[in-house]
Amino acid sequence: MQLATERLIIRPILLDDAAAVFKYRCDKETNQYQGWIPETVDDVVTFIGKVAKQFNVPETWFQMVIVERESKNIIGDIGIHFLDDDQVEIGCTLDVNKQAKGYATEALRAAFNHLFKELGKHRITASIDPANTKSIALVQRLGFRKEAHFVESLWMNGVWVDDVVFAILKREWA
Repeated sequence: MQLATERLIIRPILLDDAAAVFKYRCDKETNQYQGWIPETVDDVVTFIGKVAKQFNVPETWFQMVIVERESKNIIGDIGIHFLDDDQVEIGCTLDVNKQAKGYATEALRAAFNHLFKELGKHRITASIDPANTKSIALVQRLGFRKEAHFVESLWMNGVWVDDVVFAILKREWA
């Protein structure tokens, strides 16, 4: 499964992608709101080995990389958690040097179009730390609405953090 946009290719992650993914994923400051920050390339290899190998399988996470068409460089990734047959949770990580250029919006639009229009999903959610204002602005720009704010509900990086859930329905996307 591969998606294409004007500037991007979004494709399944491969073991050969480990070094490129590590390059932007190991940035502790930029990725401070992520639940996983690899310490070594081997951590990424282990991660890739654990993600689902098949797309659209309930109760699995499927990982895709965002590749810049022109340079052929991996600039980010999208995680898709297939909760059940009708709902998915989504997460996105983008290289700090590629942020604020519309790449995340472009990549997620392509993913959402596929999930809603091709796979007929009913609902997409995103779980975001309320301090992560850039990600909140991104999902709101894509039409998501805030559904819940859970106080100190997640243990991440040694502290309890809040979790804000945003969502969009298929009928809202259309």
